Amino acid sequence: MLLQRNKLGSVRPPKRCRSDMDNTSTSDIVIINGNSHPDLANMVAERMGIKNGGCSVFHKSNRETIVEISDSVRGKDIYIIQTGTKDANNNIMELLIMAYACKTSSARSIVGVIPYLPYSKQCKMRKRGCIVSKLLAKMMCTSGLTHIITMDLHQKEIQGFFDIPVDNLRASPFLLQYIQESIPDYRNSVIVARNPGVAKKANSYAERLRLGLAVIHGEQKETDADEVDGRYSPPPTRNSTPQHAPTSSARQRTTSVSVGVPEHIVKVKPPLTIVGDVSGRIAIMVDDLIDDVQAFVAAAEMLKENGACKIYVLATHGLLSSDAPRQLDESPIDEIVVTNTIPHEIQKLQCHKIKTIDISILIAEAIRRIHNKESMSYLFRNVTLED
Repeated sequence: MLLQRNKLGSVRPPKRCRSDMDNTSTSDIVIINGNSHPDLANMVAERMGIKNGGCSVFHKSNRETIVEISDSVRGKDIYIIQTGTKDANNNIMELLIMAYACKTSSARSIVGVIPYLPYSKQCKMRKRGCIVSKLLAKMMCTSGLTHIITMDLHQKEIQGFFDIPVDNLRASPFLLQYIQESIPDYRNSVIVARNPGVAKKANSYAERLRLGLAVIHGEQKETDADEVDGRYSPPPTRNSTPQHAPTSSARQRTTSVSVGVPEHIVKVKPPLTIVGDVSGRIAIMVDDLIDDVQAFVAAAEMLKENGACKIYVLATHGLLSSDAPRQLDESPIDEIVVTNTIPHEIQKLQCHKIKTIDISILIAEAIRRIHNKESMSYLFRNVTLED
């Protein structure tokens, strides 16, 4: 091989050598995964044209988690693909131990790819509980993760719980494309929000597809507002009235409560009602998560009673816990479409209505852009807060 000299006399490597050096950047990527979703990890690695790293995660007889990484990770960029499933606690511990093992093995960066973030629904203070997703974020940051890639968080504000960058990808382009290409006569559809909390997301879908919008309002089951515990013990009341009345004009315009602290008015929701016309239309319910399907089944029954000819349910995450497949199979819902952020092959065998959309190409592109230090803005084009 002949070496070329430039005008200053220094040796310049041939073009083939320079191109080989440019292509070595992919060798710095190591993709490992736990036991939550190995199929998704293999699909992402295959799309990127690299081999899945050697990492075995298993449990001892006492249920302790053991992680063994066979390949060297020193100075490399590690991407841990671990999603949340019904075995959320084990999924979390596997992720934390894998991240800490890479940290103590001198990895350059450790990116957690968590398509469905567990405990994301516990992101608000409820009664005497706690904000579990905040605790989980602290644990992930402490374990050594330097970046998080997730998809369709239950609340976008969860990103603020982390002290590291978080990229919250959106699955809405895949679901919108499915509506346009796989639902016959989708122009005769109406986007349905099964409760007012999903109305913004449903409105975003309706505007993009130029379709009508319907909202289901009301409550099917009784709330826990009538539970009796220490929280509802009333403060002591004072029967005596103040002896010295205020004399100044400013105090005369001040209203005081006669008996103690005023009680909050009980919020009573009406029975389920539909705001919007669904008669003779295809009803498409959209949401970010399908877990307990009882609310979806009740909404579908109401849509059927109001004349909907077909009913679809589209969501990003299909957790489908308990006997959800049986309930969906017996319901008037015609089709349930979810992405493969969570494995649900067993549920698909139990219910033939469940369809899957592959989002591995989006995760692979996000990993490639982060590794090459490219902008992520292309993946968020035309994305709004409501998506």
